[in-house]
Amino acid sequence: MGDPKKPRKKYETPKFPWQVDTLQMELRLIGEYGLRNKKELWRHRTMISKFREVARSLLGMPTGERKKREKELLDRLYRLGILAEDAELDDVLDLSIENILERRFQSLVFRKGFAKSMHQARQFIAHGHIGIDKRRVSSPGYLVLRDEEAKIGFAPASLLSESNHITRMSIASRAEKT
Repeated sequence: MGDPKKPRKKYETPKFPWQVDTLQMELRLIGEYGLRNKKELWRHRTMISKFREVARSLLGMPTGERKKREKELLDRLYRLGILAEDAELDDVLDLSIENILERRFQSLVFRKGFAKSMHQARQFIAHGHIGIDKRRVSSPGYLVLRDEEAKIGFAPASLLSESNHITRMSIASRAEKT
């Protein structure tokens, strides 16, 4: 079972971490999605590889058992917002790291216009200014479920919840310019 004070590692490091193309791709993703370090990237890459591994194992199963497990996997990925409702098992094999990174709380806060940049979105989340359904979520890496996406907003106890706050006014003026 393991010691509760020493949790398991949730990521796998790249086999060849010093290849130039790997380093450039990781650096681009870290900058584009405002990640704190490579561990966050590796955690999501490991998650994608596990989904693909399950999909490959399902392809080798007999049809009767496969249908039930395939539906469970596709329903889970649909609930996470990673796949469309009419997706098939082959779509799981086509997943990329960007599919997961777009579902992070930090990315959705920026895409919905609650922050000027990915880094500001991370800061707002860490400071407790933004939540989901009037509940504070302080983890920028939280994967937002499809039904929670519409409930993202400013936390009621936050100073930013007031529409005339100077930071919100500057975000709104920036949104009008673009």
